Amino acid sequence: MADSVKDGNRGGIGSPGVKAYVYLIFYLQPIVLPYGLTFMSTFKIDNVSYSINGERVFLYSGEFHYFRVPKKDWRKRLDLWKEAGGNCVATYIPWVVHELSEGDIRFGDESYRDLEGFIEVVKEAGLFLIARPGPYSYTELINSGLPTWLVNDYPNILAKRIDGSLIASDAVSYLHPQFLDRVATWYDAVCPLIAKNTINRGGPIIMTQFDNELCGVQVWRGSMDYNPEAMGFGSEDGRFASWLAKRYESVSELNEAHEALYASFGQAKPLSDAAEGSCGRLRSKRDYFDFYTHTISEYALWLTRAMRERDIDTNFVHNSGNPGMNSFFVEMCRALGDNFLLGSDHYYNLDQTWSQNSPTPQWAIGMFQSSETLRLMGYPPTVFELPGGSLSDWPPITAHDVKACTMTNIALGVKGVNYYIFTGGPNPPGTGWTADDYDYGAAISSGGEIRALYHAEKEVGLFLRENQWLAHAHQATDFAVGLDFEQARAENYGSSTDIQVSGSDAYQFLRTGVLTTAFCAGWSPTFVDLSAREWMSDQSLPIYIAGADSMSRDTQHRLVEFLRSGGKIVIGPVLPTLDERFTKCTLLSEFLGVGPSEKATGPVRLTFADLANVSNTGTVYFPKSAPDESEVLGVDEFSGRPVAWSRKFSSGGEAIILGFRWLHGKREHCAMLSKLLLHLGSKKIIRSSNPNVWCVVRTTGQKSMLFALNLSSSDMETEVEIDIGPNSDVISLGKLLVESGSVLTVGL
Repeated sequence: MADSVKDGNRGGIGSPGVKAYVYLIFYLQPIVLPYGLTFMSTFKIDNVSYSINGERVFLYSGEFHYFRVPKKDWRKRLDLWKEAGGNCVATYIPWVVHELSEGDIRFGDESYRDLEGFIEVVKEAGLFLIARPGPYSYTELINSGLPTWLVNDYPNILAKRIDGSLIASDAVSYLHPQFLDRVATWYDAVCPLIAKNTINRGGPIIMTQFDNELCGVQVWRGSMDYNPEAMGFGSEDGRFASWLAKRYESVSELNEAHEALYASFGQAKPLSDAAEGSCGRLRSKRDYFDFYTHTISEYALWLTRAMRERDIDTNFVHNSGNPGMNSFFVEMCRALGDNFLLGSDHYYNLDQTWSQNSPTPQWAIGMFQSSETLRLMGYPPTVFELPGGSLSDWPPITAHDVKACTMTNIALGVKGVNYYIFTGGPNPPGTGWTADDYDYGAAISSGGEIRALYHAEKEVGLFLRENQWLAHAHQATDFAVGLDFEQARAENYGSSTDIQVSGSDAYQFLRTGVLTTAFCAGWSPTFVDLSAREWMSDQSLPIYIAGADSMSRDTQHRLVEFLRSGGKIVIGPVLPTLDERFTKCTLLSEFLGVGPSEKATGPVRLTFADLANVSNTGTVYFPKSAPDESEVLGVDEFSGRPVAWSRKFSSGGEAIILGFRWLHGKREHCAMLSKLLLHLGSKKIIRSSNPNVWCVVRTTGQKSMLFALNLSSSDMETEVEIDIGPNSDVISLGKLLVESGSVLTVGL
């Protein structure tokens, strides 16, 4: 949890990033626990789910801070969590709590520092444990969990903005050598305590998290890190110059890209002097963002190697601070390889500034994007911080909303959650940032009271226990959406005046246009990673691609190859004319025979056959030249110019080019998307009569379940039919009543 407000199985991240099917298996001698149970002897993670003793399970965890919960209540509250269906707990191990002054590291002298005692009680309770030793913990502690002496006595380690000012008093430059030296000392003390209690050595610790919500302490305060010493500016062997030298073959190539006049890589600036809005300026912004994420990867490697050197043998995990940050860690995932798992945080309400204070359809689309992104990265989608309370007492987190939130995540593919928090208590003396009592409105109060929220979490836990097969279920789908990771990152470096549709524009359109319309229209999308090749062999589903002015050369090549081999796509609102370096690249548009597009400047009425006036709440882009041998599917009634057309290939491949970017809001949008997908031969597997009830089917092939999501404030009825297999009968569920703000499940 951050102490600043956060923004709301095909392929992998390119060939180097595809995860091995099995990451790590830990073996234990059986340990007999109370109630006649035997402690889990194996724990495994693969790209589908978690497994215990060979059985696939849902990871159901609750955040439980030993340094806040009174020691006398540890076992009682752990037992309550286990009774609720929990199989794991997680805890930060805050540096600020244990190292009072430099070199004075304490464990066990006070009950709130008794880490080993807590680990033993977790083991006795028969639960797994995720250890989170930092360096950062955030969790509403002073200095985001760093010792006060560290940030006061070593000011050089603090992260800086590009103008040299400090980002914040607790924002550290991760790779500063003085900071890493102090982290090493902290790890010397804390890592051995974790290492001797891992599952491989008879303890309960199954995963170890390094740091917390990386980048958040910087970018949530408005800036990436520009600390000159850590980033190595102005030096030929500095970190920034060395990185540029690997990206560019020569200084002249760098100068051409950045529109600069550097005599060497060491002279390069993090932001070139090219005019704002120019491609040179844009390239330098993107290069610095890529460099910044590279430094995050380097920092993660340093932390995990330091932990391994101190004998920690668990899987490593990290939590992305929100769905929008998942793509920050592409390089980190590749660098860490196997034995690592990236999860995300899925909050919907932390205070009144959030755009929603309860789970909404808009929020759900973001969570779907997040879980699909994690799946494509090669991981079982996991939420390491799911709302189990709030740092603010108002607006409230209710039991009803938390249940809807959790069930929505399960419906959309999540295979593991950790409620933040399950129970709280008083902060250690002098460490609290927001309050002295960290109650958080959690399921179990600071004083031990069982709240309504507990019963909601228990309902979910028992549902998961009764439906354990969902751990290896996948979503039944009828079309695919192409994910371009670069689009997901593009908002971090902007656009240029020469670009009509930026990567950020396309990524937003994917969420507010394509995906929202798909769910309202009853379609069931899945994601494919356009940077990989695995998806290309499956031509059973058409793929919708949110087009932007730039797209990597390799991705353009893959799309051409896919069409030549019989694949089918919809792409728009524009075709790429630039590659990932923002230099001219028209491989895809030339193959399709389409010229550059221009944005419509006057009123338009976009019509598809008998479907009239679809273009409300949208922007139309006309091609300057249409492809030969094409079928016009949509036109502007006023000018007669084509806006949508189909190009077929002898291989059976087909591309629909749609020059339209819409903000979903009309039934006509649903009808338009359905026409496009049906034209490409897709078969809708779910038919729901109410567009406000979103339906998802999860299946193993042998067992299936319908999830009907009603995230509105009124009860809804819908009639549902399901056709999930070529040889199966259509299942008619009749009329279903789905209560407001809830998820209805029906076994099929």
